[in-house]
Amino acid sequence: MSDTSVTKIDSRFSPKGELGQKYLAAGIALSMRLWEEEPPGEPKPEARRDYETVGYVIAGRAELHMEGQVVVLEPGNSWVVPKGASHTYNILERFTAVEATSPPAEVHGRDETERS
Repeated sequence: MSDTSVTKIDSRFSPKGELGQKYLAAGIALSMRLWEEEPPGEPKPEARRDYETVGYVIAGRAELHMEGQVVVLEPGNSWVVPKGASHTYNILERFTAVEATSPPAEVHGRDETERS
């Protein structure tokens, strides 16, 4: 028998991760998080993650640096960071985006572990 339950998350009460992300709905194989009003500044540390990420820009601008490529992310853009890809983000303007990760980034410390 499969799980047929519905989970509703009110982001006003969602926990925050050490990197500033707000955790939203999560299932066994997939989770969502929100980066809200991230300020411009120095690029994030380069990392390799044990999950795949897809994201969608709601507001602001950022650069995604991945494996020698640079992509400017603007409202309405979406992106993919494959599992294990070396990448970093440089926020250019206050940035709000939603991401989905598979498997869930917040499980087993995947989100907080920096790998370069």
